[in-house]
Amino acid sequence: MTINIAIIGLGLIGGSLGLALKRNPDIHIIGFDQSYSTADEAYRRGVIDIIAPSAQSAGEQADIIIFATPVNTTVVLMQEAIEWALKEDIIITDTGSTKKPIMDAATLLIDKGISVIGGHPMAGSHKSGVSAAKEHLFENAYYILTPPPNADSGQIERLRDLFASTKGKIVVLDAAEHDRMTAIVSHFPHIIASSLVGRLADQQEGQSFVKNLAAGGFRDLTRIASADPVMWRDVTIQNRDELLTQLDGWFEEMGTVRDMLVTNDPDEIYNFFAEAKKFRDNLPSTFEGATQGALYMTFDLHIDIPDHPGVISEITKILADDRISLTNIRIVETRTDVYGILVISFQTSDDRKRANEVLSKATDYSMQIL
Repeated sequence: MTINIAIIGLGLIGGSLGLALKRNPDIHIIGFDQSYSTADEAYRRGVIDIIAPSAQSAGEQADIIIFATPVNTTVVLMQEAIEWALKEDIIITDTGSTKKPIMDAATLLIDKGISVIGGHPMAGSHKSGVSAAKEHLFENAYYILTPPPNADSGQIERLRDLFASTKGKIVVLDAAEHDRMTAIVSHFPHIIASSLVGRLADQQEGQSFVKNLAAGGFRDLTRIASADPVMWRDVTIQNRDELLTQLDGWFEEMGTVRDMLVTNDPDEIYNFFAEAKKFRDNLPSTFEGATQGALYMTFDLHIDIPDHPGVISEITKILADDRISLTNIRIVETRTDVYGILVISFQTSDDRKRANEVLSKATDYSMQIL
């Protein structure tokens, strides 16, 4: 039996969802995007089967609607959908990274008897737009569903079955719980990373060479500060309360660290770093098969290579011969807190694992997974 899916918003996430869902031959996808050129590219790439003239038209033809739009846009669409002539057994879901605002906006739909189940596929890419869409984007990533209280369990199972073709790991959470956890491990770290970059920018006057020294571990530590500022402005506004809670805890922690520095007790300072190292070292590793968490990062391989002509082309040829794609490659000059002179980034943990295996067999260079 054919299942009609409306995907409204055909960027990286909407496009990748379309490709993943079309692994199921029973899926027929109706697509809409504010940009007709984006919708046309999605159609030409086989992401969608037909282009709808409007979000309402797409929604009214669908058995399941997926809003793959920014959270603010999804909130508006949830409100507009109240006036749409939807099918009786429709399910509405979304892909937003903040769930409570969306589920709050869906209240009138839920009160009307319409099934609304929030969704958040925790996967990303260094690229954006439908041209970057990949059917494997969600593989082994957490796909969070946030149904409202007293949601129909049968409708939740329908979504589980639908998203099975993404090969993601489906987890059901309360919307507020989701926002609290993503604030801790994703949203708040973005604020901290941006703050660290701000501190560097403020202090470089009169010591301009400090930017060069920041090209090693500091650059890796603050990589997420290069994310889209529009998106992170919206996320910060949407998850404001949870972020304020995290900031209060951070200020308290920094007060403790300051007291530690004033006291200057070697044992206390050692324990501070040792406890952090122990906890961090016990976090799940994507290289060991753990699922990628809420914070999108590239998968890096650090390689200690000798400085001789042709060494980088030698390594890239080995990877190319095994058809392993890389997303970035760079030489590290500031190595005080970074292992290896060459850093290669990959799109997936599987690509990094394969690269580690083939390079280990083909070279004598030492490597480290980060």
